[in-house]
Amino acid sequence: MVNPWIIDDIQILLRLLLSMALGGAIGLERERSNRAAGLRTHILVCLGSTLIMMLSIYGFSDFVNEANIRIDPARLAASVITGIGFLGAGTILFTGKSITGLTTAASVWVVAALGLCVGAGFYTAAVATTILILMTLIVFNKIELRYMKGNKLHLLTIHAADSVGFLDIVSKLLTEENFTIKKVIVNEYSKDTYGEMGSQQAFLELSIHVMSKNSLDSIGLASKLRRLEGVTMISLE
Repeated sequence: MVNPWIIDDIQILLRLLLSMALGGAIGLERERSNRAAGLRTHILVCLGSTLIMMLSIYGFSDFVNEANIRIDPARLAASVITGIGFLGAGTILFTGKSITGLTTAASVWVVAALGLCVGAGFYTAAVATTILILMTLIVFNKIELRYMKGNKLHLLTIHAADSVGFLDIVSKLLTEENFTIKKVIVNEYSKDTYGEMGSQQAFLELSIHVMSKNSLDSIGLASKLRRLEGVTMISLE
């Protein structure tokens, strides 16, 4: 009868290599999408989870037959699932207009689960889940972009010389381009005029949160805004 608490060196190596391959497959997709957590991050998370799972199951096999000692293979696995949330939280960014990185955070968390599955010898579930994850990240993303285009919030920043009616002109242009203005922040400041001592000119910094219903033509919008008199800088996120 095979002892469930004992694992040989070949099995250890195979499980680590498999976790590296599965975690790398997810990480490669994230890397190609230029995400914060990429290939190496996902490989390390999956490898670490596999190692901890094997340690939790097999690392204390010498104490199985000791009196008054209870072996719980899930004790370290539970800690991994909880602790990996902090790593995932590091990939979530709040830019002032939206929250990004949630999908990458979820992929880091689920890669940790993959590592635990491989470490426990749950190979079929690990491989099947990897395929489903890749399907979700690649196929469903394309479907979402093509058929589920919802309104998206963008942050438009404009620096321009202060002039009467400038804000109204910008508002009219955005309305004509089918943007919905959600929030406007106006910051007035002044700068010394070049070549004239003691002379200052007033400038405006406009931070406008706009909702776009269609795909955004960043270059086209920036080009139209740039033609407005007094505009010195445009930023569109």
